[in-house]
Amino acid sequence: MNSALKGLPLAMIAALALAGCAKEGHYHDRNEDYADARQAAPLTLPGTRDQSRYRDIMPVPQASGSFYAREGDFAAPLPQTLSASTAVAAGDVAVRETDADRWLVVGAAPAVVWPELERFAEQRGLEITRSDSAAGVIETSDASLLLRQGLRTGTSEIRCDTAGQLNRLCLNSLQRHFEARSASASIASASAQQAADRQSIRFEPRGDDWVMVLPFDIDRAYAELAFQLENNFDMEDRRELVSADEASKRFVIDYVTESERTRGFVDSLMSMDLTESMHRVEMRLTPQGQETLMEARAVDDEPLSGDDQRELLQRMEGLLR
Repeated sequence: MNSALKGLPLAMIAALALAGCAKEGHYHDRNEDYADARQAAPLTLPGTRDQSRYRDIMPVPQASGSFYAREGDFAAPLPQTLSASTAVAAGDVAVRETDADRWLVVGAAPAVVWPELERFAEQRGLEITRSDSAAGVIETSDASLLLRQGLRTGTSEIRCDTAGQLNRLCLNSLQRHFEARSASASIASASAQQAADRQSIRFEPRGDDWVMVLPFDIDRAYAELAFQLENNFDMEDRRELVSADEASKRFVIDYVTESERTRGFVDSLMSMDLTESMHRVEMRLTPQGQETLMEARAVDDEPLSGDDQRELLQRMEGLLR
């Protein structure tokens, strides 16, 4: 066989290997493209065109919150994982509680749940003394049914009180009513046709630190986070719930931070540690008017960077979606 032909496979392999190389003999760093990107002016159609006939082929949804540039040189952010929250599905019902309170979370907007509350009162022959859909209150001679928007979009919270105290018998009856097939089916169908306004969770810098501002009172925020952390922070050597203290509205978790997860191979060799270590972190809630502030602070000796605080708080936000 001709020697030139024998060398062809090797030449092809070399060509393919070098084909991906760009300027200065290195692979092109796409991070520079992200950093230098500029927004182009929108396309303008002639005035003679019917504007209603045109729309965006691939519309870009609005982002919740402003862009956050991480510390140091800019790097394209890694894709976020899907929310791991144990959310209440459309038409379903779940129980949330604290030491002093207990309520239902229904997977439907208040406008959809309200007719079911009226039906509940009618089916049980309760004497209604007041019915105010705007306030979300149905008062009867036995108990008061209280309805309001849930923490998540498209959910509602229902309470049942007598003289300001929890009426467990009433709440249990309500739970059975909303678990009934006829009720949940009609709610799921109606809920799919409605979109409630999303309540905005904000991230705010405080010096070198970050905090998360939740637009709900501290008891509701704690109850939901306690439920979600118990059900989702159970991955050994990755993220674990260590303790939850309702009195101080405080959680302690063990967590592999973002900087630990993205630590380079060279840094691992330099430290002679190729494993990812968990950090013990305190997540504390404090009231701020009608809102709730959440902070992340390291319990161990190594403090959390601003980037790690923000990433962990964003994971908490994911549990509330």
